Amino acid sequence: MKTNKTLIATLLLTAAFAGQALAECEVNLRSADTHPDGYPTVEAVKKMGELLKERSGGRICVEVLHSAQLGEEKDTIEQTQFGVIDMNRVSLGPFNNIVEETQVVSLPYIFRSVEHMHQVMDGEIGQEIMAAFQPHDLVGLAFYDSGSRSFYNSQKPITSMADITGMKFRVMQSDIFVDMVAALGGNATPMPYGEVYSSIQTGVIDGAENNWPSYDSSGHFEVAKYYTLDEHLIVPEILVMAKKSWDALTPEDQALVAQAAKDSVPVMRELWSAREAESEAKMRAAGVEIVENVDKTPFIEAMVPVYEKYVTTDKLKDLVTRIQATE
Repeated sequence: MKTNKTLIATLLLTAAFAGQALAECEVNLRSADTHPDGYPTVEAVKKMGELLKERSGGRICVEVLHSAQLGEEKDTIEQTQFGVIDMNRVSLGPFNNIVEETQVVSLPYIFRSVEHMHQVMDGEIGQEIMAAFQPHDLVGLAFYDSGSRSFYNSQKPITSMADITGMKFRVMQSDIFVDMVAALGGNATPMPYGEVYSSIQTGVIDGAENNWPSYDSSGHFEVAKYYTLDEHLIVPEILVMAKKSWDALTPEDQALVAQAAKDSVPVMRELWSAREAESEAKMRAAGVEIVENVDKTPFIEAMVPVYEKYVTTDKLKDLVTRIQATE
């Protein structure tokens, strides 16, 4: 793992934040999130911290550093692998080039619905994917929701695949998402989340793809008023812990952390459901032009080469089969 100037600067910033941790706690766990304060993932980790402090008799505290205070997701993943950040909430997308198994649950249209995703990630398959993080100096704690992702842009309503041809869309820094947009006839531009607004505003890209709450909280609707409900991705998010930080805990404290993380999941889902409905209503009231009832069949059929490219081993093929077979 190579360091760079950006990473070193961020490590120093993280060290500065460490000095601000709550003094009364024996163990201070710093958790990163790119989303703003009040976002469901941020609030879920805060709830986890409340549970941990209570159950540990005040010994263990969690400090949530939201709003990308410690950098964008790529940088915070590296910091967490180094053990400089203790915990990190990240979409599974940026892990695609690190943890092979995450590629499968990041495939377009792999999940039929959010409920289907819950059944998969809450069960045996989810546990297998979590275990796959350990060789990469990370411990999986909990899977969170990110709803369904759809395309939005500043140029025109997208009513079919033909409308995507030649358009430039920001995607997360994942090869799968780049190939997904290419398979639909568009041009993908991987870039950090924080650069999307200005890039749409200045015409560097035509649009992006995300869920209702992110489209709302980022303000992207201000510069990209066309939103198409194609729901091409339902990518889970994960709360991970640095293996270095995990190994520093006693087995008893590890159990407390694991249980508190698990107990934060229903809290996150409840908050997410409410936030999603609120954001959708807000976007409709703001005059966003929403394309509904899109025929997804051509979109799904276009993903065949994407699946062929990434689902290449027996292990990954088995995962796809089992996910599709999950009721």
